[in-house]
Amino acid sequence: MPGPVPDNNPPLSPRERQVLAHIAAGFTHSQTSRRLHISPSSVETYLQRIRHKLDAPTLAHLVRAAIELGL
Repeated sequence: MPGPVPDNNPPLSPRERQVLAHIAAGFTHSQTSRRLHISPSSVETYLQRIRHKLDAPTLAHLVRAAIELGL
């Protein structure tokens, strides 16, 4: 089970942080894409990068990471 967000992870880009904040707030991929003016497939690509960077395989892990990052 992945642990807390380690300090040695690559930093998230500003856009990755925006996507993570929206998803953690409960927005769907479609809602996130409309709010950020990007395609739904871009949202998924950002989430794949975020999952890899933060070792966060599930939505619950992503939400936890968002909280720990202060998003």
